[in-house]
Amino acid sequence: MQQRDVAAAERTKPGAGTLEAARERRRGVAFALLASVQFVLILAMSVLNVALPDIQREFGLDRAELALLSASYGMSFSGLLLLGGRLSDLYGNRRVFVLGTAVFGASSALAGLSTGLWMLLAARFLQGAGAALAVPAAMALVSVVHPEPARYARAMAVWGGLAASGGTAGMLLSGVVASWNSWRWAFVVPVAVAAVTLASASRLIPEGAAHRGGRLDVLGAALVTTGIALVSYGLVEAPERGWTSTVALGTLAGGGALLLGFVVAEARVAQPLLPLSFLASPRRATALLTVFLGAAGITTIFFMLALYFQEVRGYSALETSAAFLPFGLTLVVGGLFVGRLVQRFGPRVVLVTGLAVAGLGLAALGLIGTDTPYVGAVLAGLVLFPAGAVLVFAGSTVTATTDVPQEQAGLAGAVVNTALEAGPAIGLAVLATLAAGRTTDLVHKGRSTASALTSGYGFAFTIAAVAFAAAAVCALVLLRPRAPRDAG
Repeated sequence: MQQRDVAAAERTKPGAGTLEAARERRRGVAFALLASVQFVLILAMSVLNVALPDIQREFGLDRAELALLSASYGMSFSGLLLLGGRLSDLYGNRRVFVLGTAVFGASSALAGLSTGLWMLLAARFLQGAGAALAVPAAMALVSVVHPEPARYARAMAVWGGLAASGGTAGMLLSGVVASWNSWRWAFVVPVAVAAVTLASASRLIPEGAAHRGGRLDVLGAALVTTGIALVSYGLVEAPERGWTSTVALGTLAGGGALLLGFVVAEARVAQPLLPLSFLASPRRATALLTVFLGAAGITTIFFMLALYFQEVRGYSALETSAAFLPFGLTLVVGGLFVGRLVQRFGPRVVLVTGLAVAGLGLAALGLIGTDTPYVGAVLAGLVLFPAGAVLVFAGSTVTATTDVPQEQAGLAGAVVNTALEAGPAIGLAVLATLAAGRTTDLVHKGRSTASALTSGYGFAFTIAAVAFAAAAVCALVLLRPRAPRDAG
């Protein structure tokens, strides 16, 4: 009672309202800065997608080299995320965030100045490494900026939507730059955001906690980083070389063995990089699965519809980017309301609704044909899926990070973003293989190439729609309201 009286007296002091308003503005600016970096780090994943043919011509790349370039950012990003999360928890969130942003900004500049494939590859790998340091730390800092549970949940709902909007923005920027000027200009935005962040981080962003009593699990870091990198490379090469090729089988088997070794090692060390108990919660596991599906769905739509628009419908790069505008606008509009929706209805309702709506969008895209008008099934899919996806990412991010101890905040950010990265690698590889198999079968039956390609894409979208429907049922069952003492 006495504490409440003291607090009330503090609020009635002259100038207290002004100080509180200034504090709120500072928190808002800090969150906006963190969100901007997260947005650009995700944007960087797809910023070269539409421009890849231009890069291929300029550097004389074969398809294998082009595939490696396309996957290089994601390989280092996903492989180093758990290490980045652990470093953030051990050495301070803001310190690791600044370091990661600096590496990302410098390597973005290097990418824009690249004179050949290997220089560009090195720059993209370094970009991913910087992102792997910055992303978990930025996510952990959100809980420092907004420590109150209700405000934190709303902030994380907005944060979850950044994954979808960042990837879409990268796709649009890639198309505009490829049509307007050199692909190198696509790296101006990442460099500019990194520079602004480095100049203002010490003034605007709080320090965050550091738990220096812990030790770094070097063996676990080496196993998971190498394992994820090998699996990612194998998934990239398999569609090109064949799933039974020596390269695909060797890298996938080697990567799988290393990841199995990582699980065994984590169960035995005193301070693991990823405590297996962290994934034991059915609620958290369900949330991570839906993050995986959402990311896989977005990447599949971008990849397959971009090919459909250009190879089947004859769109230019700029026209292809323009065709995705409704997707991006829907994400922006959804992002304006998703925080309030989570606060009002809870993450479970938002997540299940999002999975259902996104599944309907994929089902609509499954109806495409060689002469399907844009205003119809295509536009419906490009509006329904992102409307659902922004709800999926918001609900799943809040669910996955709720009740996480502050000393594991960086770990939580790393795990969520690992699921976000695994979705495009694994999900796209599986769906692209299904689409290719369907296409090959129809070509052998005498269908035209355009018709067979379109049917393959539609088949993959339909399979994805079924997966989303199944996930909605799982989320409905497993994310039931918890008992008061259940920490989930």
